[in-house]
Amino acid sequence: MEVMTTDLDRWVEIAKDCKYLPENECLKLIDFCHDIMVEEANVLDVQTPVTVCGDIHGQFYDLEELFRTGGQVPHTKYIFMGDFVDRGYYSLETLTRLLTLKARFPTRIYLLRGNHESRQITQVYGFYDECLSKYGNANAWKAFCKLFDVMAIAALIDNTVLCVHGGLSPDITTLDQIRTIERNIEIPHKGAFCDLVWSDPDEVDSWATSPRGAGWLFGPKVLKEFMEINKLDLLARAHQLVQEGIKYVFNNQLVTVWSAPNYCYRCGNVAAILEFNTAMERNAKIFHAVADNLRTVPPRQITPYFL
Repeated sequence: MEVMTTDLDRWVEIAKDCKYLPENECLKLIDFCHDIMVEEANVLDVQTPVTVCGDIHGQFYDLEELFRTGGQVPHTKYIFMGDFVDRGYYSLETLTRLLTLKARFPTRIYLLRGNHESRQITQVYGFYDECLSKYGNANAWKAFCKLFDVMAIAALIDNTVLCVHGGLSPDITTLDQIRTIERNIEIPHKGAFCDLVWSDPDEVDSWATSPRGAGWLFGPKVLKEFMEINKLDLLARAHQLVQEGIKYVFNNQLVTVWSAPNYCYRCGNVAAILEFNTAMERNAKIFHAVADNLRTVPPRQITPYFL
């Protein structure tokens, strides 16, 4: 897909202002990113220094606060652990912002797939409706979903820190098993791929049924074993709201990072990102939701869909 650097720079500038691209340019951007991401491995190898981020969920103004807190791309290298869309007011603008950066600086920002990067979930939690109301059709949404299908599943920092959206799977013992998953599909309802984006840590003996209806709850024993087999020091993940932005559990072998402050504009939580100077030298940075007077709330959508 031939896109000029001048186009990429222009798109980056547009997206900075909480704007989305005209449909034909949006489709061009998606195609361009698809070509980059389809070549990336299931498990990305990433070197420090790097900053790890949790869920964003369409909270555009808070994403900008994240960049102010952690540094702008390309000066700071980022791994985002999924859930870019749904629930917030600006899923389209948020995803456009991240994709313009990915297109312009492909090795300075990595986007992992979350459980919301799927056709089924985005039709229920807002992204599909948002694309429909902003573009007047589902073309962009369909193209975004094809892009979701090629997003990496995990990232490995300095061979010792594994980043994944949700958690572990009873079907996965080694990293090589993640490397061989056929990822270019809609996230299945069960199995290894599903578990990696849906599971949560909990104080259970080994594995327990998840109240989410997908994935599993896994306990410290399961994690310890997985870490030993794969010679890992830390599992970093997102997927669960943490009021204090960041939370270590299971003997500090697992960390949950949450990057959507005042989630859904009502939860009152702070957000965090986790900077890795080296795999062992890390620093959490906390940030707050942008003040109401510095953000725009979109008008209630009143366009009838049947027009």
